[in-house]
Amino acid sequence: MGGMKHRETSDAPVEESETLLRSGLKLRHLHMMVALDEHGQLSAAAQILNISQPAASRMLSEIEAILGVKVCERLPRGIALTPYGATLARRGRTILLEMQQVEREIGELKQGKGGSVFIGAVTAPAVEIVVPAIRKIRQRYPRIEINIQVETSSVLARELISARHDFIIARVPDDLDPRLFESRIIGVEKACLIVRRGHPLADGRTVEIEGLGDYDWVFQPGGSLLRQTMQGIFMSRNARLPDRVLNTSSLLLTLVMVAQSDAIAPVAFDVANFINSKSGLAGGIEILPTAFEINVQPYSLIMMRNRTLSPAGQLLHDHILREIF
Repeated sequence: MGGMKHRETSDAPVEESETLLRSGLKLRHLHMMVALDEHGQLSAAAQILNISQPAASRMLSEIEAILGVKVCERLPRGIALTPYGATLARRGRTILLEMQQVEREIGELKQGKGGSVFIGAVTAPAVEIVVPAIRKIRQRYPRIEINIQVETSSVLARELISARHDFIIARVPDDLDPRLFESRIIGVEKACLIVRRGHPLADGRTVEIEGLGDYDWVFQPGGSLLRQTMQGIFMSRNARLPDRVLNTSSLLLTLVMVAQSDAIAPVAFDVANFINSKSGLAGGIEILPTAFEINVQPYSLIMMRNRTLSPAGQLLHDHILREIF
């Protein structure tokens, strides 16, 4: 579940369209500038917009009055855009394409065909929240395309900033400005320690942290909250930290290592319970009873501030909130 399809987009069209609306520019003005950029003739632009040439000329004057700059220069054989006009045409083309995409996605949703959603989640809510929400949303919108990446919060937050996700369920990393995001706490992650069936520690007795450093461990990469939480438990009890550690963000590799060795791994309780159920590995692993709790920092539903969700993204977002509340 670590991979996903990436989307090379930007939140710029939304921000730019809001700015244009505030300035008084309208979508027909953008159509005019794009047509002038493509054809270099006022008559051709008028024909494309299905208006008269005098009306096109008035629209051009209207654009320049709104912006307070000249957007084109008249030449003997047509029109040449100024740097201001070229910028408006370039940005306008992006906005118009985005509007077409929105119209297409809304049409698909109305027809039950779906649309595309890109979401990231840390492991626990991916299992506990996202999967049930997807199951329900597919009953009504069977053709919706959902792309999910399961990773650490640090990776997911940067993917969100890069517009590769509509939203994520994770934590805002300490090294990022929280003002970039709209964040809503939706759950607390409780974790546990798992080992293979028949492990020397799996004898039913409660396990203390002291002595666990003698075993192999499988941890998420350095900086992950679950790893930091476990290291904090070791240090708070003055217990020796593990020397033999495999670092991986892959749940599959974690399970393989645990199943084929005496390694110990911390994972979310919801994940461990699923793996240990009849739907999962049916007893292939065991959850160690511990004398300490592993409580990880709460996770949140996170969006970029001032970025509008796609219709399909909003649909999944709302289903997830209903799943929780």
